[in-house]
Amino acid sequence: MKHIYQKGDTHTLILLHGTGGDENDLIPLAKMVSPQSSILSIRGNVLENGMPRFFRRLAMGVFDQENLKEETRNLYHFLLEAAQTYQFDLNKSTIIGFSNGANIAISLLFTYNNPVGQAILLRPMIPNEVILSKSLNQTDVIIIAGNFDTIVPPAHGQRLTTLFQGLQANTTLFQLDATHRLTEEDVKIIKENIKK
Repeated sequence: MKHIYQKGDTHTLILLHGTGGDENDLIPLAKMVSPQSSILSIRGNVLENGMPRFFRRLAMGVFDQENLKEETRNLYHFLLEAAQTYQFDLNKSTIIGFSNGANIAISLLFTYNNPVGQAILLRPMIPNEVILSKSLNQTDVIIIAGNFDTIVPPAHGQRLTTLFQGLQANTTLFQLDATHRLTEEDVKIIKENIKK
C-alpha cells in the first residue's frame, strides 16, 4: 500500500484518510496531537471517480461488502509487514481514521482481536455488523461523532459504542455540535485522550 513513514518515538500513529484524501492529509493533525510520535500514513487502495478510498461503495452509505472484507485483510497484513519493516509495536500504536478511514478501522477491529492499542474514529459510520473478533479487551476506542453531520446519522456513534463495549473495548463516545468536518474541539479531544 502507498504510504509515508516518519520515525519518531516508540508510539506510532497510523493515519487513515477520508474519501478523496491521501497519505498526506492527516499528517498535520498528527503533528498537532502528538508531535513526537512515529507516523505511518496510508493511502487507500480503491479509486472512486479518481478519488482514493479504502474500500468500494455501491452508493452513498451502501458498501461493497466483499471488497470491504478483502481490503480489511489487505490493511491488516500491510500493518503486520510495516510493523516488522519499521520495527514498531502495533500494541503501542494508535489508528486515527477519518470518515472512510474510520470505517475501515472499524472493520479491522470487528475482524481481528486487538489489532492495535488504540483507535480514534472521527465521524465513523458502521460499515457492517459482521463481528468476527472475539475480544478487544486490550484496545481503547474513542469515537468522535458530529450532531450536525449530514453524511453519518448521529445514531451510529451510540450504536458503535454499544458494539465495541460488547467486545470489552475501553470505549468513549464524544458527540460534538459539529458537521462532518473536523474542528478544533476534535484536535483538543484527540490530544487529551491519545495513548502515549
